[in-house]
Amino acid sequence: MSRARAIFIKQAKDMFRNPMMLIQFIIYPAVAFIMTELIAKSNPDISNNMFVTMMGAIFAGMALILSMSSVIAEDVERKSLRLLVMAGVKPHEYLLGAGGFILLAGIIVSGVFGLIGDFTGAELIKFLAVMAAATSASIVLGAIIGMLAKNRQTASAIATPLAMILGFAPMVASFNETAEKAASFLYTQQLNVLVNDFSASFSKAMAVIGVNILVLLAVFVFAYRKKGLKG
Repeated sequence: MSRARAIFIKQAKDMFRNPMMLIQFIIYPAVAFIMTELIAKSNPDISNNMFVTMMGAIFAGMALILSMSSVIAEDVERKSLRLLVMAGVKPHEYLLGAGGFILLAGIIVSGVFGLIGDFTGAELIKFLAVMAAATSASIVLGAIIGMLAKNRQTASAIATPLAMILGFAPMVASFNETAEKAASFLYTQQLNVLVNDFSASFSKAMAVIGVNILVLLAVFVFAYRKKGLKG
């Protein structure tokens, strides 16, 4: 795991040098806090947690796709990926190293969302668990996009519309039964369902997200092995 640790440290340093990426980990909880304090808590018709769950779902289901795709695409663009593959770095080592810091940061931000929402007990555990699972899925998906892109600009061009589709699918599903059935297999839909209704089936939501992660991991391993030496 020493190679994964080295990649983790490298990515952490790169991220702290990239303010545009760091802002994504600040802006969403900041907006949730401001909207909760200024609007939700002063309006009896709005749930105190509405903006927390909304911003949390957008953060875990959309924002991290863009962050991770940019990280991987940068390695592809700089030919770093090829050197790592030639050095014998395995797919899981690279993914843990490159995505580990983003996952850690995502979990910390999820905890901040939990504090803003005043979640406690079982609700807090469910919230943090589903946020961590969705964050993991977004990281792997972002890694796939970055792996297949030629550079950061291409990665952004692919990741942005895909993230929007995944992010807005649950919104459309809430108004259309057919769309709800079609979106039920998406991890973003299960994330949205659970953070907005803690009485929903936790095991079902986590199972669907788990299947999403496994499928995405398989695609990532394939892309890593095929693209690595060409990157």
